[in-house]
Amino acid sequence: MTPDTKAGTPTIPQEAQKRIAQRSLTIGEAPDEGQEEARLLLRFAAPRDPALITKWISYQVFNTERQDWRRGIEAAFRYREREGGLDVPYDHTEGAHPLGRWLSDQRRAFRAGTMTGERAAELEELGIVWDTADAGFAENLAAARAYHQLHGTLAAPRHATALDKAVGQWLTNVRRPGGLGKDPVRATERAAALAAIDEDWNPSALGWAADWQRHYAYLTQLLNDGANLAAIVPGVTRHGEDIGRWLATQRRSWARLNPEQQARLGELGVKKAPRARKATPKTTAASGTRTGGEAFQKGLQALAQYVAREGAMPGRGAVEELADGPHRVGIWVGNQKARRDRLDQAQLGALAELGVDWAR
Repeated sequence: MTPDTKAGTPTIPQEAQKRIAQRSLTIGEAPDEGQEEARLLLRFAAPRDPALITKWISYQVFNTERQDWRRGIEAAFRYREREGGLDVPYDHTEGAHPLGRWLSDQRRAFRAGTMTGERAAELEELGIVWDTADAGFAENLAAARAYHQLHGTLAAPRHATALDKAVGQWLTNVRRPGGLGKDPVRATERAAALAAIDEDWNPSALGWAADWQRHYAYLTQLLNDGANLAAIVPGVTRHGEDIGRWLATQRRSWARLNPEQQARLGELGVKKAPRARKATPKTTAASGTRTGGEAFQKGLQALAQYVAREGAMPGRGAVEELADGPHRVGIWVGNQKARRDRLDQAQLGALAELGVDWAR
């Protein structure tokens, strides 16, 4: 056996390999302008240290949550230095960082007991408020702000949503007595935050319902967009609401509006509907007093009152209270339909104005 063989197997001469130095890599994100370079240096030109490679992999792959924490803390620090506190709106972004939502997530983690004491202390040093009621209000306030940007009013219907929040129901709740909390100072601050978005956020304090305020806001928007008041007739809508029909109802029901409502509509050019001329009574027995005169006017009054309040036609069982007692307005409408061939044009016109389709 020759020196070049071992156990009968010849060795193959190996060409001397050249050692090529590879570019060194740094671990982590580049520092912002003016900050110190604090990244680790992974030198592939040097012998590879398994522990350093493990640390690099951990930092790059498994440590993203720690990086997110540091970004959030740095954004919170910048905000506090600029604003003097950490009262951050839920939808606020600090640069590209969603600071408001990030702080909300930290409050949830603190509330659930999954946050370390070290992190809690770091946030408390920056001045975070852990109060979950305030955090919840801030989140809903951001949703209210988003709804207002789209609709121009906070008179949202109960089913309305924004930013995945049930903002319509929330606004209904905060309008109720005590809805802004028992603490009078906090309630005043919250009311001011809502008024900063929409000064008419609580129309019940003005004497009317949110439904009326929403229609009024949409009418104002239509006129501001260039619509002619005379052209806003039943069937003209905004955000799915029939503003033309609502407007016709306000004109007919002018006397039931309070002075402030009348003043607001008057500023838009809306006036009380002229009183309809009484139809000439028919002398035929077929028409008589059933379709004209006081009985018809009382039924029309009951229907107008019902439509103004409910915004819809009454069902057959509907009863409306007038000064002289209850009126079975649902049955009355059905009776008029049955004898519509005996109604005159003035009566049909009055019914059509109230939204009775078959009278048009």
